[in-house]
Amino acid sequence: MPSIQTRLELPDDQPGIRKVHCAAFPGEGEANLVDLLRAAGHLPISLVALISGEVVGHAGFSPVSTSTATPTTSGGLGAGLAPLGVLPSFQRQGVGAALVEAGLAACRTSGFGWVVVLGDPAYYVRFGFQPAPDFGLSDEYGGGVAFQVLELEPGALPRGAGLVRYAPEFASLAE
Repeated sequence: MPSIQTRLELPDDQPGIRKVHCAAFPGEGEANLVDLLRAAGHLPISLVALISGEVVGHAGFSPVSTSTATPTTSGGLGAGLAPLGVLPSFQRQGVGAALVEAGLAACRTSGFGWVVVLGDPAYYVRFGFQPAPDFGLSDEYGGGVAFQVLELEPGALPRGAGLVRYAPEFASLAE
């Protein structure tokens, strides 16, 4: 297996990113979401995974907020990990994990104090994610224990803050 390289997306990566999400998910919803987030300036961390120069995976991180924790309050910046996609022929080979690890490192460097994700708890626990409801946080999509959180900076997590709101472009997935 060739090595996996991760890096921030470049403009030339956009067709490959679209291909990844269209192959990894039914329909074009996630691919369109990435385009909408990028166009709105709500995709500050957008990473690609490359194998032999080919884009085989993508992970996006966009700002999230609560009613008590916004980028200008003591709760600090929160990020939402979504979407995370890997070409089907490269799944279960460490590509997604490499993207999550690189993305969390980029979030720390960029000043994000906490990250949320809506996904399989058995997968995300390996990165330190815990059920967000245990910290008094909920999501707009009824994810329950699949809605998880990771505190990147001690004291940054807005415990008990209630509803975590994703960027408005996420509403396009419900359409």
